[in-house]
Amino acid sequence: QVQPVESGGGLVQPGGSLRLTCEVRGRNFNHYGVGWFRQAPGKEREFVSAIVWSGDRTSYADSVKGRFTISRDNAKNTAHLQMNSLKPEDTALYYCKMQNIRSGNVYWGQGTQVTVSS
Repeated sequence: QVQPVESGGGLVQPGGSLRLTCEVRGRNFNHYGVGWFRQAPGKEREFVSAIVWSGDRTSYADSVKGRFTISRDNAKNTAHLQMNSLKPEDTALYYCKMQNIRSGNVYWGQGTQVTVSS
């Protein structure tokens, strides 16, 4: 069973930064695409960013372009989401999604809370 584990969330003031990490143990990390999604209270889960297995291609939601950067280190089985210039509307539970590039199977983490507030 693939179990992504997120970390790095917390409370930050507007304009601040956080770096989220998605980690999985004991797997060929380069067999998975990785995505970040978020869900605010009372709202549906929404796409934030994604990176392909090789790291060559990335994509972002319009709301985070220019502020967030996704990256991955396949040797360390980790992916990161660097979040800068955070806004109160970025407050949400952030989830890591991994998808096997061969089987298409999808695995979700439990989420890490990000709260942007003064």
